[in-house]
Amino acid sequence: MTDRSTSQPGWLHKVTDSDIWWSFKSSSLTVIAAIGTILIVVLAFLSPVLAPHTPFDPATLSLSDGLKPPVLLSPDGDWAFPLGTDDQGRDILSSIMYGTRLSLIVGFASVVVAMAIGIALGLLSGYFGGAVDALIMRIADVQLTFPAILVALLIDGIVRSVISVQRHDEIAVFVIVGAIGLSFWVQYARTVRGSVMVEKNKEYVQAARVIGLSPLLIMVRHVLPNVTGPVLVIATINLGLAIITEATLSFLGVGLPSTEPSLGTLIRLGNDVLQSGDWWITVFPAATLAALVLAVNLLGDWLRDALNPKLR
Repeated sequence: MTDRSTSQPGWLHKVTDSDIWWSFKSSSLTVIAAIGTILIVVLAFLSPVLAPHTPFDPATLSLSDGLKPPVLLSPDGDWAFPLGTDDQGRDILSSIMYGTRLSLIVGFASVVVAMAIGIALGLLSGYFGGAVDALIMRIADVQLTFPAILVALLIDGIVRSVISVQRHDEIAVFVIVGAIGLSFWVQYARTVRGSVMVEKNKEYVQAARVIGLSPLLIMVRHVLPNVTGPVLVIATINLGLAIITEATLSFLGVGLPSTEPSLGTLIRLGNDVLQSGDWWITVFPAATLAALVLAVNLLGDWLRDALNPKLR
């Protein structure tokens, strides 16, 4: 008989035999969280194909379809709109799919921006030390005294004061990504700094200096690959925080405009008619947001424990 493990490709054999894979498959909660996250992401990014309606195309809307209740909870429901409609006749299910996609795009992009800034500053701070380290860390300490949501509000407010409202709505996605990214870089910088201060005194870094490699090349080629573990854990956890921050800003009316609705925008629009008893407009987007963030946080907690050698 042929050994199944020897018939697998090399990379697949390494993955299935790793401690991380064993930790993943042995935790049913983590597997459920991963399945839920993948399902939400697939449905969101395939929304132009899978969504039953195009909810934010005015040409497809009809006010006569407005405020239809969920089909399973009321005899007045319509199977064409399984989760009901809002006051403009938009299908709630389709709105959630499109809104989730935008929330995920903002969340992923914000994490990438925060990682890029934090890793770069953390490498410089930890490798050079001295005045460079003191300056970067004091800036980080000052920013830590403010909640991330306030920093994002401040940055968004500055942009709004500089450009027109119409122009702001056109570039709202980029503004909110930059605002959230600039709010979350500190944790990456402090973590990378601590790891670099340990790594820079090891023999492989000393050898790279001896052969004449530049500090930039040493940091990028030799030091950075050895500090990525903690960064990946922070990025996974911060993805949920970034999505929540974007939803909060949009709910407050300073995030994404109604023409580019995220889950936060949908919750805000539903909140305006919540007192009239049309609860489904708010509850279903809020439940989707909660499920997405919970699943991502569970994956982040698992990854943190799986990469911790003390827990193996």
